[in-house]
Amino acid sequence: MANETAGAGPAPGAQTETGPVLALQNVYLKDCSYEAPNGPRMDGNWNPQINLDLHTAATGLTPELTEVVLTVTVAAKQNDATIFLVEVKQAGIFLLRGLNEVDSKRAIASVCPSVLFPYARAAVSHLVTQGGFPQFLLPPVNFDALYAQNAAQQQQTPVTTN
Repeated sequence: MANETAGAGPAPGAQTETGPVLALQNVYLKDCSYEAPNGPRMDGNWNPQINLDLHTAATGLTPELTEVVLTVTVAAKQNDATIFLVEVKQAGIFLLRGLNEVDSKRAIASVCPSVLFPYARAAVSHLVTQGGFPQFLLPPVNFDALYAQNAAQQQQTPVTTN
């Protein structure tokens, strides 16, 4: 039988891209914490006040590899009492090649967290359910809009020098 791949193009996995590249290399749960001071005991009806906090941090591992960590903190309170507190640090290693500074910042602050959020959302839901509470799903987050809002605020903030 003849080799049917001879002359058919580059071998699978061969590097042929010459333009900008943003690719997920690995995704993992870096850290998580769950607290329920009184367990799933609830007096009255279940109507907690939910506070959601998101934070993104990035660390360069090599000139082309960056670890991005999305921290999701969810605090549920009812009548000023903490029902549960969950913090998940969902991380990913991303290949960033051929991106200019503006595109790299946008990727790290918007695209990468958008990739990591579904994993963090599942981890939060799992922890809350395992804690004995009703299923809890975080609402979708528009990281593009958050990035644009943050960029607009930074442009409006005057720079002061001492």
